[in-house]
Amino acid sequence: MGLLDGKTALVAGVANKDSIAWAVTMALVREGARVALTYQNERLEGRVRNLAQECDPPLPCFQMDATIDEDVTKAFGAIGQEFGGKLDMLVHSIAFARKEDLAGGIVETSSEGFKLAQEVSAYTLISLMRGALPLMKAAGGGSVVTLSYLGGERVVPNYNVMGICKAALESAVRYLAWDTGKHNIRVNAVSAGPIKTLAARGISGFTTVLDQVAAKAPLGRNVTQEEVGNACLFLLSPWASGITGEVLYVDAGYNIMGM
Repeated sequence: MGLLDGKTALVAGVANKDSIAWAVTMALVREGARVALTYQNERLEGRVRNLAQECDPPLPCFQMDATIDEDVTKAFGAIGQEFGGKLDMLVHSIAFARKEDLAGGIVETSSEGFKLAQEVSAYTLISLMRGALPLMKAAGGGSVVTLSYLGGERVVPNYNVMGICKAALESAVRYLAWDTGKHNIRVNAVSAGPIKTLAARGISGFTTVLDQVAAKAPLGRNVTQEEVGNACLFLLSPWASGITGEVLYVDAGYNIMGM
């Protein structure tokens, strides 16, 4: 018997095997959940479907650009059909900023780049929850987890506009938790330590960040995708039934350090 037997989940944001979202997916599948994945467009479809085929049975996949409201509505309609009109869990692992907006000074961020980063990285949590809300209400409640980073709370060199986006995302978590708590829906974030993912490769000096965390964190190391995935599993599961609107740090304790 798995912890999540009979439960359904949607994971948005899987890019490849190194993705935190994929680690969350594996944790959910391990505990018996029925999981569906989304992909943004045809360019990413093959990559996501290939990963989905590695599971037994293969995971259903749905096209959805979370910045397009019509896409979200259509995708959740199909997801509702797949899962019998109900959804128990939602994982939001979507973020993007143009490379030029992750370098130089924050004052150099363009209006277009700022709007794009905020729309993709923060607004999409709201758009996904709008799509998921009817399905979670039909299920009698649900749980939502999004992925954040310490750069939303403190200055991390070269994180720039994405740090502002993570601050907005964490604020959205709190407002959404208040908005949907009356429907027995919980909304939380996991603030993961730096991990070598596809997104992280776009951050200049990322190796230095990894080294600094390993040197200064109380546990003396960096964290793994699997550790973050298990923390997300906890927040999504009944074990965290009294927790909402929170940010859980999974960074080997680095966030507690002052120097």
